[in-house]
Amino acid sequence: MASGFFALLDDIATLMDDVATMTKVSTQKTAGILGDDLAVNAEKASGFSPSRELPVLWAISKGSLLNKIIILPLAFLMSAFVPKMVIVVLVLGGLYLAYEGAEKIYEFFFHRTEKKVVVAQKDISAEELLKIEKKKIKSAIITDFILSVEIVIIALGAVVEESLTTQIIVVSIVALIATVGVYGIVALIVRMDDIGLKLIQKSKSKSGLLYNTGVGLTKALPWIIKSLSIIGTLALLLVAGGIFVHNIEYLHHVLEAIPGILRDFVIGLAVGVICLLVVKAFKWVLPKKKNLDTQ
Repeated sequence: MASGFFALLDDIATLMDDVATMTKVSTQKTAGILGDDLAVNAEKASGFSPSRELPVLWAISKGSLLNKIIILPLAFLMSAFVPKMVIVVLVLGGLYLAYEGAEKIYEFFFHRTEKKVVVAQKDISAEELLKIEKKKIKSAIITDFILSVEIVIIALGAVVEESLTTQIIVVSIVALIATVGVYGIVALIVRMDDIGLKLIQKSKSKSGLLYNTGVGLTKALPWIIKSLSIIGTLALLLVAGGIFVHNIEYLHHVLEAIPGILRDFVIGLAVGVICLLVVKAFKWVLPKKKNLDTQ
């Protein structure tokens, strides 16, 4: 009896050791998506009145958690019954990541001068404000769903050769880290300017540690948002390139002479440009086809 109990403890310890190792690997592989997730959600959660920022972020966080609850069982069922589909979905997710990264670069170079003008309506009713808030929350949750699928599939792809038990534990931990970690950091980011303003107000003079820290936090916020956007774009292409290189045999030996990180970026960007051109061509052809059909 005692030997059986200790053998069980040994099995549990071995499982936990494997889980810790695989969780570290999976988290590293999803780091790029988490960076993009962080940048997107920081943008989505901003633009509200200070009193509504945290409630809105909490609503988005709950939606994100629900997304994971929906996605995880479907991913585990796929891994258990059609494990080859994990690679297929992973590559399809890579195509989306590459497209999104290329599109962001395209928008930066060709639509940089286009500015979105937001008009503040002071006489807007509370009911209308609530509708706008709900619309932004819904948009943020939909975006989170897409990113959550990518995070879960990439994490699952890293442990697809492991036992189903290990897969469930590791991917669930990564999904939880993605939700708690990302939205915790977003909460700090969106409140940076308010924290900075409070420090400035508490400062007795326009100098000293409190005042300078407050000013620094207030000025740093827009730069942090921009930096996250740039890092997120690079991460999208790097992650996409890594997916293609490791899961498409033809690409295993392409550009082997250059450093791996540069190879992943180049391949991710090349595939992203192709996807972008296909989407642009489709959008250009579709309206013309509709016009011909109506004539």
